[in-house]
Formats: sequence, C-alpha cells, structure tokens
Amino acid sequence: MANPPPSLSSHEKTRVEDYLNDKIQVFADFEGLDSLLSSLRAQHELQRKQLAEAQEVLSNATKTSNEHAEATRKRAEEFKQQQVDIDKRLKVITGSDASDDAAKRFELSIDKLQRLEISRGYVVLLKEAEELSKEALQNAKSSPRSALQPYTRLRNIAESLKDVQPAAEGAAPHLVDYVAKLASALREHMKADFTKRLQGTLEEMKWPSKELHFPNDLKAQWTDNVELLLDLQTPELKDREPTSQKVVDPPILFPLEVMAHPLELRFRYHFSGDKPTNRLDKPEYFLSHIMDLVNSFGGFFASFLQPILDEKAKSVGSDLEWNFYNASHAFITALLPVLRQKITTFLPQISNHPQLLSHFMHELMSFDDEIRESWNYLPDPYTDDNWKGMTWEALTQGGWFDPWLQVEKDFALARYKDIVDSPDSGHIDYEGVERSATKPTKAAIRVNDLLETITERYQPLSSFSQKLRFLIDIQITIFDQFHERLHSALEAYLTMTSTIGRTVQGTDGASIEGVAGLERLCRVFGSAEYLEKKMEDWSNEVFFVELWSELQERVRKNNDGGKNVAGSMSATDIASRTSQAVTNGHHANGQDTSDGALFDETASAYHRLRLRSESIITSTLTSNTRSALKPYSRVSTWATISAPSSSPLPPTSDLAPVMRTLSTEISFFSRTLGVAPLRRILRQVLLSIQTYLWSNILVRNSFSAAGAAQLASDVDHLSGVIDAALGPAAPVGGSLKALRKLSEGLMLLGLNAAAPKSDQKPAAQGDSEDKPALGLWEVEKRLFKDNESARGVLAELGIEMLTEAEARSVLEKRVEIGN
Repeated sequence: MANPPPSLSSHEKTRVEDYLNDKIQVFADFEGLDSLLSSLRAQHELQRKQLAEAQEVLSNATKTSNEHAEATRKRAEEFKQQQVDIDKRLKVITGSDASDDAAKRFELSIDKLQRLEISRGYVVLLKEAEELSKEALQNAKSSPRSALQPYTRLRNIAESLKDVQPAAEGAAPHLVDYVAKLASALREHMKADFTKRLQGTLEEMKWPSKELHFPNDLKAQWTDNVELLLDLQTPELKDREPTSQKVVDPPILFPLEVMAHPLELRFRYHFSGDKPTNRLDKPEYFLSHIMDLVNSFGGFFASFLQPILDEKAKSVGSDLEWNFYNASHAFITALLPVLRQKITTFLPQISNHPQLLSHFMHELMSFDDEIRESWNYLPDPYTDDNWKGMTWEALTQGGWFDPWLQVEKDFALARYKDIVDSPDSGHIDYEGVERSATKPTKAAIRVNDLLETITERYQPLSSFSQKLRFLIDIQITIFDQFHERLHSALEAYLTMTSTIGRTVQGTDGASIEGVAGLERLCRVFGSAEYLEKKMEDWSNEVFFVELWSELQERVRKNNDGGKNVAGSMSATDIASRTSQAVTNGHHANGQDTSDGALFDETASAYHRLRLRSESIITSTLTSNTRSALKPYSRVSTWATISAPSSSPLPPTSDLAPVMRTLSTEISFFSRTLGVAPLRRILRQVLLSIQTYLWSNILVRNSFSAAGAAQLASDVDHLSGVIDAALGPAAPVGGSLKALRKLSEGLMLLGLNAAAPKSDQKPAAQGDSEDKPALGLWEVEKRLFKDNESARGVLAELGIEMLTEAEARSVLEKRVEIGN
C-alpha cells in the first residue's frame, strides 16, 4: 500500500491552491492536466537529485573538517613535546632552570661563535692577501705578465674592503689599511720593475736623441714593456671614469710618464736657476720648447704607440677606451705637468711687473691656441667642450685672473688717455673711412682700434665669465668714458653759444661761429656715428654672437635661481651694462622673446648723442642761413624792378651773404658728413629757407613781372650754389626739388600778363599739348571764381603743393592784380 502523502502546512496549501487556480481556470484546461503532471514529476526528480548531491558534499566537508581538526591536535601535541625537549636541552647546556636566563646565555654563545667566524674570515683574507703579494713579487722579475693577475686580485680585494666599510660602520679599519698598504707597496714595486725594463730599452733606443735607434728587436721589446705598464695601470683607470656629476683630468699613462722623464729633466735644466734661457721677460722660450717637443716626438707616438693603444682600447671595453684613444694627445698630457709646475713658480716672480704679466698671459694663450689648432688636443673625446687650456688653469684655478685683468685694464685706460690727450685727437680724419661715410675724429678711430685689439687679446679665453668681465670692465668702460667726453664737448659748445655763456665766459666768437662751430659739432656727430656703427658690426660678429647666446642660455637656466650668471655678476648687473634684453627677454617657460646684443645699452647712448648732435647741426646751419638772409629780406624794390636787359638775370646783391654762407658751410659738410645725414640735414635747411623766403619776401611784398622773375632767378642761383657745394652728393634733380612749394609759388607769381584772355573751357586731357600757355588774367579769373575752378587751373599748371588759398594770396602779390 502506498504511503499517504505528507500533510501540508496552511501556507503550502495556499500556494498549491494558487498554483492550481492559475493553471486550471476553465474546463478546457483539464485537457492539459497530463502534461502538467508530467512537468511536475520532472521538476520533483531534479530537485531530489540536487538534494542528494548537496547531502554528499556536506558529508565530505564534515569528514575533511574532522580530519583537519585531528591533524591540528596531533601537531599541537608534537609542538608541546618539542618545547619540552628544547627546555631540557637549554637546562643541560646553560645549567639554568629559568628559560629567560638560558636564552640570554645561549645568545652570548652565538655572538662568540659569530666573532670567531669573522675572525676566521679576517685571517683567511689576510692569508690570501699575503699569498697574492708574495706570488706577484716572485713573478715580477722572472715572469712579469704572470704577476699582473695576483696584483689585480689583491687590488680588487683592497678596493672592495674600502667600499663595504661604510656599510659595516667602519669595522676592521686596521685590516682595510693593511691590505691597502700591501696592495700599494706591491703596485710601487711592480711599477719600479716595469719602469726599469722600459728605461733599459729606451737607453738602447738612444731615446730621446734625434738619431733614434729602433730596429725590430728593440721595437718588440719596447712594445712588450709598454704593454706591461699599461696592463699595470688599467685597474686604476676604472676609478677615474668620468660621470655626469664630475669631469676627471686625463691620466698620464705609465709608459709615457717614463718616456717623458728625460724630457722633463732637460726642460728643468734649461729653464731653472740662472741659465740664460730662463728669462722672466721671455716666457716664449720655455713655451716654444714644450711646443717643439710635441712637434718633434708627436709623430713617433702616433706611429708606434697608437697601434698598442688601439688594441688596448678593444680589450678594456667602452668604459675605459677613452683613456687610449690618441697617443699624441697622451704624450701632450704627459708633458703638461712640468709646464704646469713651471707656470706655478713663474707667475709669483712676475706678479709685480705688469708688463711681464701681460706678456706672459698672451704668450700662454698663444701656446694654448697652437696646441688646439696644430694637434686638436682634446683630453676627453666624449665632451662637447674644447680643452680649457693652461691659461684657464692659471687664471681660474691659480687665481691670477683678477690681477691680470687689472693690469690689462690699467694698460687699456693708459692707452686711452694717450689717445684723447694727443694734440690731433680732435682732428677730423678724412682718410680713415670711405669718402661717402661720415668722417670721425682721429681719436674715435684710435679708440676703436684699441678696443678691437683688446678683443683680440681676450678672445682666446675659454672662460665665459672672464670674457664677460673683459667686455664690461674694459671695453664698455672705455666706450662709456669716450661717450662722456663727446657729451661734454657738445655741452661745452652749447654753453659757449648761449647768450649767458658768451657774456660770462667771454667766448671768442671766431671759435664757435661759421665752419669752426660746425666743425666742433661734426666731431661729436662723426665720432658718435662711427662708434655706433662699429658696435652694430661687433654685435654681428661670431665671437660676440656666441657670447650673447651663452649669456642668454645662462640667464634662461637661472631664471628663478637667484644665482650669479657669470662670476660675481648677476643678470641685473650684466643687463645694466649690456642690454635690458638679458633680463626681460624671456617668458616664464624660458623661450627667448626679444632680440638683443651685448652693446645695446652703450650703442643706445651713442645713438641718442648722434641724434642730438645732428639736431644741433641742423638748427645751427639753419640759424646761420636765416641770419645771412636778413639783408635779402629787407629788399623792397620788387614792384618797381624794370624788365632786365640781359639774360640770365644776375643774383640780387643782397643775396651774396647767404650764398657765401651756404657755399662755405655746405662744402664743409659735403667733405665731412656721409650722404644720408647730409641729405637729412640739407632737407631741413632747404625747408627752412623756403619757409623764410615765403613768409618774409613772397607774401610781404608786391611784385612786378620783372620782380617776380628776379626772385625766381635768385632762388635758382641759391639752389645752384647749394648743388655746387654738395658736388657728387647733390640729390637727383637738384636742391630746387626740395623747394617745390616756393617754386610753384614763383611760377604762379611770374605768369605772363600779356597772354590773351580766353573764355574757353579747359581742354580735355588729350588736347593739353595743343592748348596755349595760360596767362595771368586767365588764371586769375579761374582761380578766384570758386574752389572747383581753382583746383582745375592749378592742376593744369602742374601745381600740387599750394592750396587754393595760398595760390590766391600769391597771385594777389602781382601789382597788376593788386591794383
């Protein structure tokens, strides 16, 4: 009998009822009852299987948990047993029943064992070091190459001990010192042995005589000895590797040190003590001697030593190959110490003799240049900078720059004083520049020559700061002093020409009037323009462009650093003497935003002085001309002059003073001033003449036809005198072209009154050639009719500068119209 179904709870009954109500709602739903029961049976079977799997998983998890708990319990029991055993052993070892005391005693024992182990290591290390030293010493003479390996091992041990000592808080200093001394003593011993070998070979070669004996057997022996010394030195070169933080001096290779020794002895023999070749006033003797040694033996090393160095460079790797890249350069490096020592003792002896100090520094710079140019000497081939030179060492490292700079400054200022104090310093030099250029004074040309010489003297310096100091302390200082002299001369002229100045000082009028006064002004103007142009030229020279670029780069890198840019000079100090673009020519991101040059400030001062002196020249010439025109302005017979009997008309007698003045002064200007300033000045003077004649003669007098013709003739004569005085510098079309307004007024004033009147309208433009010339009355009729008619007649006459009102006022001055 089947088991009755389990009873359901009220909640489950409700869910079953809801399910049946959802699935069976109409009679037709009973037809799908079988499929519904089949679906329910399938779901029931699936859930039953899932339940069985879950029960099996639970059973396995329970079993695993029980097994883990049992294993953990067993390990805990084993740990307790081990702890008991450890406690028993500690008690036996330490003889103490307390575990803490036992642990402390055990730690003390461990410390003793550690110290014992360290001591054993020290003994082993000392034994190894002693054995390596003995092995190297035994092989040094009989088999020198086999001595190199134990020496290298010993040296590496000594270096490694030094390296680890800081981490070991300075432990075992005696051990480190002993091993280091052992390695050093071995190195000196081996170096002495290898040196003797090479010296013996050199004696057989008859080094360094001119008759060098160098057969193949000696060459092989020499090569072997050189290689031994290089192999001995190679481990030391690793400590001299250049890095980005430091630049090391090039090493002197051991074989070159040996070969340079007899050359050093010869050098000291000739250039020490009371030998005649050892003269304070002839430093070129010992400098040329070093240069001769380089030239004489450089080829030998390039031919025979370079192959050895090339092979050595291949074997040592890229980190050390820079030490072996050029045999000739290595020879120069070996010779420099004896020169360096000589310079160190030589400079104090001449420090109180300015001429000797100056001479020596320039000879030393010439020596550096010759080494660079003849041998392209570059101790470190991987640097972008050139060799700084022995001069840099003496001036910068030796501290001789400031004394030398002061000597050069004193010489330059003394020479400057001689230039400006010479009797002919203020004379204008007509031969020193091109004919078309403004003529400066002889002092200006000599000052420029002095400054160019100074540039040549400090240009070879390798230090940027030192070059800038020369530029500012000497060149710009002299520029400033000469500018002050020119400015004072201009102020003195203005004082002498003033009414108060003449009254108080009693100035001689002949020294400031006419050409004499203009010559004073031209000295200032010509000198200022000459030196201003020279500064512009200097600013474009490669040397000063590179100096400016490096200055800009330094300022850019130190934009927010607040440090000095060059020596003790800050960017602000340099800008005040050179160019404000130094400090204000950069954005925050460092990009250059303005152009500039080293002489901006100085050139600007000369530029202002030039403009001011040109303005005074213009006003002076204008004043002289207007003064000379005063007698001519008093002529009052223009309306009564009768028709001339001859042609061309002679100039009015009262025009002679101004013609004489213009001829004399413009002739002087044509020889003294350049074409451009002469034309600028002349244009202003001509405009002044035009204004004066217009205001004081043309519009103040009445003119007959003959009077108008006489005035026009006088203006032509005046223009002719000016053009003749100008010579080749005369403008195209003559100076009359600058008097355009006056010329048009005179043309209008001189119209023919006898021409017939005409009521015809103006001809078309194409018929202008056939139309008769306009007469006075025709022009008068149309000019006064209205503005439009006036503009038309003026256009027909080709008058462009006069307005309608001005044309009417001019025409009214004809006596025929005025009456």
